[in-house]
Amino acid sequence: MKIALIAHDKKKKAILRFCKEHVEILSKHDLYATGTTGTIISRETNLSIHCFKSGPLGGDQEIGARVANGEIDMIIFFRDPLTAQPHEPDVSALFRLSDVYEIPLASNPSTAALLFESLK
Repeated sequence: MKIALIAHDKKKKAILRFCKEHVEILSKHDLYATGTTGTIISRETNLSIHCFKSGPLGGDQEIGARVANGEIDMIIFFRDPLTAQPHEPDVSALFRLSDVYEIPLASNPSTAALLFESLK
C-alpha cells in the first residue's frame, strides 16, 4: 500500500509519535510525505520515505497529483484546525481529491489508528 504522511507544523510531534507507535506497520508499505514531515519521521524512525517538497512549497499538490493518478492508497494528514494556513487552498484540494477518488484520509491520530487496524 502507498501511504502519504503529512502534518502541519503544530502537529509534527503528533505524527512522529503516531509513526513511532506504528513503525512495524509502516515499514511494510511504500511511504510518501511532504518534505519537512518526511524528513523528521525518517530521521527519528529510520523508515524509508520518499519526500516531496514542503507543503507550502507545493508538496500537498505533488501528493494530490499522485492521488489523481491512482498512486496513493491512503493519506494520514494531521492538520492544525486552529491555525490559518497560507496554503489552505492546497489542503482543501487534497481533501477534495481524497473524496473524489475515495482514498481513505485520516486527519487525526484516532482516525489514523482505526485505519491502521485494517492494515494489521
